[in-house]
Amino acid sequence: MALTNQTIDSDLILLGFTDSRKINFLLFFIFLIIYVVTMYGNSLIICIILISRHLHLPMYFFLTNLSFIDLCNISCAVPKLLMDLISTQRTISLIACSVQVFFLLWIGANECMLLALMAYDRYVAICHPLHYAMVIRWSVCYWLTAFVWTFSFLIVFLPSIAMPPVTLCYPNKVNHFMCEVLSVTKLACGDIHDNMIVTFFFSFISLSIPFVIILVSYICIISSIWKISSVGRSKAFSTCTSHITVVALYFGTGMVTYLGPSTDASSDQEKYVSVFYVIISPMLNPFIYSLNNRDVKRTIVKLFHIKM
Repeated sequence: MALTNQTIDSDLILLGFTDSRKINFLLFFIFLIIYVVTMYGNSLIICIILISRHLHLPMYFFLTNLSFIDLCNISCAVPKLLMDLISTQRTISLIACSVQVFFLLWIGANECMLLALMAYDRYVAICHPLHYAMVIRWSVCYWLTAFVWTFSFLIVFLPSIAMPPVTLCYPNKVNHFMCEVLSVTKLACGDIHDNMIVTFFFSFISLSIPFVIILVSYICIISSIWKISSVGRSKAFSTCTSHITVVALYFGTGMVTYLGPSTDASSDQEKYVSVFYVIISPMLNPFIYSLNNRDVKRTIVKLFHIKM
């Protein structure tokens, strides 16, 4: 999204959460801990999968991509947020704001499509186990992952160059802790009807279509699981609970923000809800997958046991 400014000031002011310095210092330490835990947890997942030969499977290949996306997602917002929490000036240039908007949208769309791809992987593994090695072979994994990264880039990049720049006017204050597309466009002083239609269409493609793929995949998975024995049923469910938890957290908060009605009164809601899919979700994902996955859990225990 290209931004221009008709005012004499070339920067935007991010209002953040509060003006209280005490609360901001407290939030600084909270988000710093979350950021460190997220970086460590996702990096650990990536390293464990890379160095453990028995985890060199398509499911864990997709999990590695998810951890990398989570590292990118939280790094787009939190470093700037940490600086603003201990600074008296919470400004960001128009160029930096445009770059942040672009990467947040690209990474967000990427994660939605990757979660849909992971759901399809579980569908083939559970519903068609005899054909899994042929359908989800390594060449297919590479091509599907490349498609996810490329397609998510194009659906963000092409509308951004096709739409006219959004002209921003005073007050140049964004009611958010980052440059989030809906909050920034509320500063527009011109007609942005076409821009909002394109934004909604982008959100629909990025959220609704992957969500439908996930929903259909799990409907087929559940119907297939009920036909097997209770022991096999428990094992099959255990491989899906992690993914379902991540999907519920990420898509639930994303849909509330981008597909729900947007008004001036909803600005605070959008700000706080975005904390979940930009900051909390990337932190929780390594714990969700490691705690619910026996192979990952055993590898982590074995690795730290060797180090000790």
